Amino acid sequence: MDLMLRFDVSADFRDDATTFDVAADLSVDDGETLCLLGPSGSGKTLLLRLLAGFHDYDGTVTLEGRALDDSPPEDRGFGFVFQQYALFSHLSVRENVAFGTKYHDDARDPDALLARLGVADLAERSPETLSGGEAQRVALARALAVRPDAFLLDEPLSALDAPTRERLRADLVDVLADETAVYVTHDRTTARAVADRIAVLRDGRVAQVGPTDEVFERPATRFVAEFTGASVVDGRDLPASLDAPASTLAVRPEHVHVGADTPDSVPARLIRTVREPAAYRVTLAVGDASLVAYTQTQPATETTVGVPPERWHALPNDGERDGGG
Repeated sequence: MDLMLRFDVSADFRDDATTFDVAADLSVDDGETLCLLGPSGSGKTLLLRLLAGFHDYDGTVTLEGRALDDSPPEDRGFGFVFQQYALFSHLSVRENVAFGTKYHDDARDPDALLARLGVADLAERSPETLSGGEAQRVALARALAVRPDAFLLDEPLSALDAPTRERLRADLVDVLADETAVYVTHDRTTARAVADRIAVLRDGRVAQVGPTDEVFERPATRFVAEFTGASVVDGRDLPASLDAPASTLAVRPEHVHVGADTPDSVPARLIRTVREPAAYRVTLAVGDASLVAYTQTQPATETTVGVPPERWHALPNDGERDGGG
């Protein structure tokens, strides 16, 4: 794929009590979705606002080889999708979607976009009468209408209830399939669903960037491993028959098999159970360590676990190194 978007930017943000700085050197290929993933306060939204031109910064942002640093937000060629929708209350749904099309010769048809996103019947409604999921679909249609060169999406699903979030997340995968996008989220499930590549942010810096499966399966740091949901353990605290390396290890919950009846399975004791929508998330004491796993049924207090040897991932420098971007 051709390089579409490149940014090497940094900025300081100050108020009366704190100073926060953010910096990143990242690129996005044509048709690729890069997800900025990290906890609250890691700099995800601030970085997105630098790309949009909402804040001054040092460095450069280029889109299709065109430097954007002297361009205001409206001239940068981005389609914006915000957490709070930002729809115009005095316009109908159709008018909201069509708002920017008069300035673009190759704009998409608003009614066709509303139909594509399953809200064609809302065209004459006021935004104030829409549910959160409906409003976010209208906001997506409005961003798509002007055929932007790239999308900037800031936590567009976080304000929605769980069922609506799951439905719209599935639609977003289709909507972004052929688009160039930078997508901000703190939710690892969303990141794994929509992203081609992920940049994990911590304290304003990139802790790791890479293809989605690589970041989840082969985290570069303890922070990345734990934030993406892996268990981090010392292999020396595990029973020898698990065949785990004697170093700091990460293993994903889906690779820990509960109730395993194999020659290399070991005894485990149930510590905690959390009921999630599609499975139980259980924490188990295994030797002198604890492992998290997913199960379809509630396990017994005394059970067994097995982990395929190839699923252990040894963290670099014993899990203490922060990875670069």
